[in-house]
Amino acid sequence: MSTLPPTRLTPAPRLSVFVDAENIPVTHAQTILDLALRYGDPDLLRAYGNVGLLPDWDKLPGFQFIHSGCGKNATDMLICVDAMERALSDQCAAVFLVSSDQDFTHLATRLRGYGLTVIGAGEAKTSMRFRAACSVFEELEGCREPENPIIFDETDARIHRIIKRDSKQGKGVAVTYLSNQMRTEHQFCISKHPDKTWKKYLSNRKAIYDVTLNDGLNMVRYRPEAFRLATA
Repeated sequence: MSTLPPTRLTPAPRLSVFVDAENIPVTHAQTILDLALRYGDPDLLRAYGNVGLLPDWDKLPGFQFIHSGCGKNATDMLICVDAMERALSDQCAAVFLVSSDQDFTHLATRLRGYGLTVIGAGEAKTSMRFRAACSVFEELEGCREPENPIIFDETDARIHRIIKRDSKQGKGVAVTYLSNQMRTEHQFCISKHPDKTWKKYLSNRKAIYDVTLNDGLNMVRYRPEAFRLATA
C-alpha cells in the first residue's frame, strides 16, 4: 500500500471578472459565475452600468455592482481602467471580460500583451474581432435561460416594420423614437396598453425584442429568428 501523500493539484489562476451589465442581460449571471469557476479562482466579480437602469444587476448576490453613471461610453471606460489597473498591479493571472461589444477588442489585446489570459464571453451577436482578441471565447447564447414564449400580434408586426425600416447598421432604434413613430403612424399610445410602459412591454417579450443601452439611449432591435418562427 502506497504511503505517498496525495498529489497536490495546480492552484487555479487568480481571475478578475468584469461584466458589461449594460450589454449583458442579468439572466446570464449564473452562467457567468459557472464559467468563472471553470477557468480560475475568481477573487473579483464586478458588474458595471447605470444603477438606475439596471436594478436587477444591482440586487444580484455574488457580484459587486459598480455604478458608472450615464455618460457616453462611461461603462466601457471604467471597465478598461479597472482591468488595466489589475493587470499592471500584478493582482491576477487571468481576466474574464463579459460583453458582446467589439469595443473591448483593444482591451483584450492589450491585456494579452501583458501576459494575461483573457477569457471573453458574450452572446451570439458578438463580433469576430472581439472573439479573436481573447485567449478563449465562450458564447452565452446557448446557455440562456428559457425566455417568454413568442406571442406575436399586429402591434408587433408594426413595430417590426418600423425597426426594419429605420434601424442603422443593425443597432435598432431608440425606444423613444419607436414610441413617437407608433403614436404618429398607428395612433398607438403605450399608456393605453395593459403593459402601460414600453419598458414593461418589451421586457415581457424578450423572445422577440432585444433592448440594450447605447450612447445613453435604450435601443430596441427585433430578433429575426423570433419573427421567422412567429410568421411561419
